[in-house]
Amino acid sequence: MTRIESKFAHLSTDGKKAFVAYIMAGDPTAEKSLDVMKGLPAAGVDIIELGLPFTDPMADGETIQLAGQRALAGGMTLQKTLDMVKAFRETDNETPIVLMGYYNPIYNRGVDKFLSDAAEVGIDGLIIVDLPPEEDDELCIPAQKAGLNFIRLATPTTDDKRLPKVMQNTSGFVYYVSITGITGAAAAQAADVAPEVARIKAVSDLPVIVGFGVRTPETAREIAAVADGTVVGSAIVAQIADGKSTADILAFVKSLADGAHSA
Repeated sequence: MTRIESKFAHLSTDGKKAFVAYIMAGDPTAEKSLDVMKGLPAAGVDIIELGLPFTDPMADGETIQLAGQRALAGGMTLQKTLDMVKAFRETDNETPIVLMGYYNPIYNRGVDKFLSDAAEVGIDGLIIVDLPPEEDDELCIPAQKAGLNFIRLATPTTDDKRLPKVMQNTSGFVYYVSITGITGAAAAQAADVAPEVARIKAVSDLPVIVGFGVRTPETAREIAAVADGTVVGSAIVAQIADGKSTADILAFVKSLADGAHSA
């Protein structure tokens, strides 16, 4: 059982919904992002989603694109991202970490080497948004053989014909994108999300976590109430971009986590 699977088992036993927080590795510096990352579990974060900076993040809105640019300008690389996870694991060996990004840096490193290194430093799952299920042999299947969950995104445009294909090799959890568009583009609506979560659960036993468009504790609670949990990314990254102190950022994260956990 991976850390991700274990986390959801414990949450289910406790009758709680999951709160997942996204930050960009290296934003605005490697030191600051590691400082924030280390504080996330105590702020109520159940799973950490760590962005791998990339020059062409096609699924991301302006807030996260700029975070990636700041990280790259500061010298962040795939190796330094792995080093960041290794440093986090020195004091936390329980919180699941999902690396979210794009395939190019992984391909450039070499799949076998990347997976070996990722497992060694303590990464538990991958969300690689530009690899569809037709390319599962490229990374998804090797990742699962290496003991990492491969988490797929489902969207409002994933129709009933496509959905089983998307789910076929997904593990850990399903990430449902609540809006049609990029990150941070619109507000998620629980009334729209609920039937989509039910549709996914009809073809998969995995937990369904909802992200994109969740910015407030109230929305976190509303979305978590109709799913197995929620993800917040852009709203947290915006706090970092504003130059807030680590303490203030983590206080904001705690308010979001409290919202999700109250569902």
